[in-house]
Amino acid sequence: MTRIIGILAGLFFSVAVLWAFVIGAYTAATEGLGEVTAEEVFHEEPIDLHLAAASPFGTWDLQQLQRGYQVYKEVCAACHSLRYVAFRDLAQLGYTEAEVKAEAASWTVPGIDPNTGEATTRPGLPTDYFPEPYPNEIAAAAANNNAIPPDLSIITKARHHGTAYLYSLLIGYRPPPPELLAQFPAAETPPGLYYNPFFPNLNLAMPPPLTTTGQVTYADGTTATIPQMSEDVAAFLTWSAEPTLVKRHQTGWPVIGFLIFATVLAFLAKKHVWSRVVPPARRREEEVL
Repeated sequence: MTRIIGILAGLFFSVAVLWAFVIGAYTAATEGLGEVTAEEVFHEEPIDLHLAAASPFGTWDLQQLQRGYQVYKEVCAACHSLRYVAFRDLAQLGYTEAEVKAEAASWTVPGIDPNTGEATTRPGLPTDYFPEPYPNEIAAAAANNNAIPPDLSIITKARHHGTAYLYSLLIGYRPPPPELLAQFPAAETPPGLYYNPFFPNLNLAMPPPLTTTGQVTYADGTTATIPQMSEDVAAFLTWSAEPTLVKRHQTGWPVIGFLIFATVLAFLAKKHVWSRVVPPARRREEEVL
């Protein structure tokens, strides 16, 4: 009886696996054969953006990172947090200790009144992290058409083609093309949203943050065009997501060199150790002779 139950149970699971395989194969074969959507036709792939630190031997462009930080501070920080970055981390951008202290003090962070114990605010310290622009998610949604602005600390790691996607999104705001409404009448951009072909569903709740040349006045005199500001802030947020990128590249090459050397050394050692071992076939030949 136990054997029969085991056979039936095995047969049941086999049929279930086969059924799942058939359904999965059918879904994969028929996927994409339905009605074409506006997103499939008008969505654009991100524009390639090559940063100085992206290559294996590259380094950060510190001037660009400082410009990108300035764009974040003057434009993006009004809605987006940077909660995983501390003010002291700005020293990696080439700021001196005094400049980091002054920069931290220019921000207002939550604090506690030492006399009453009540919540208050105070100037930031280098050990503080960048403050949240909203007290909570409800306030953030209420101020942004029910869309909560994401934290930007690791945004370039959280999005496919992170750096290129962010750059393309910032420069991609435009009116919907006439072909879109002609081909898909129901794809009209709803009120409160903005057409952007680099966004997956084409309509974005975030208004264009960069709208005009000179919106930010760069300290190094660089002309602040929309593409320039977009590239700079994309570079800064790439650094915030992976500040050890250059160090990792620099460490990787010696490690690869050591592994290659160790592999060659192990191969030569193997050849030396086994060089005096006679194969069985050859041993039998020598015994016959």
